[in-house]
Amino acid sequence: MRLLTIPADANPSFSKLSLSLASTPEEVREVQRLRYKVFIEAMNLSALANPEGLDKDEFDDYCDHLIVRDSKTLSVVGTYRVLSPHGARRMGKFYSEQEFDLSRLDNIRGVIAEAGRACIHPDYRSGGVIMMLWAGLAAYMRKERCEYLMGCASVSLADGGHNAAALYHAFREKNMAPPDYRVAPLLPFPLEDRQTGVEPQIPPLLRGYLRSGAWVCGEPAWDPDFHSADFFLLLPLSKLDSRYARHYLKDSRTA
Repeated sequence: MRLLTIPADANPSFSKLSLSLASTPEEVREVQRLRYKVFIEAMNLSALANPEGLDKDEFDDYCDHLIVRDSKTLSVVGTYRVLSPHGARRMGKFYSEQEFDLSRLDNIRGVIAEAGRACIHPDYRSGGVIMMLWAGLAAYMRKERCEYLMGCASVSLADGGHNAAALYHAFREKNMAPPDYRVAPLLPFPLEDRQTGVEPQIPPLLRGYLRSGAWVCGEPAWDPDFHSADFFLLLPLSKLDSRYARHYLKDSRTA
């Protein structure tokens, strides 16, 4: 299902990007192939390598998959996986519940959409693709009548975890969720014994969430498979930064 087509601002070798929801098993496999290249091959996660060349799990069958294509080559260049409240009920849980205790959010479970597996081809990271994916998320949430967007943002532990710890201490000062929206990691990332005074470096996806008005909902979880510290974020649509609201929600009305 086509959601939106806008001119690309990224690369002069193509003129348009198109946004859609995956509607066939082959389209889902295209998404999984891109995720494999970005998450597994590029990060050299040999433990997750497989002969199919697909990044997939049990949640894929219950999620909707946003796809951004290069309209010139028809290649999938960006994707976001979204789990609606209905999909979570069918699955029996949200993906984040594998890493966090979300019991404090029980009263809003019916109006939460969960986004994850954000993935953009390395040649298309100048801004146009992620803007389109955010527009797609806004359109999706309007369609599903969701009031909150939640998800995890990963921070690499390649530096020994010092940046993850510095980010948490910075977030604790100005980005933390109100107590009623706090969650607890099931496998906490050990924040102690990390260097102090490190200047935190915020990954682009995490920066995008924060600029849009998202809360950080507690300490990060440790994901040993992807060698990352994962921060749980919750974005109330009512808190969406006005600049982003004007841009994304205006675009989503053309869906």
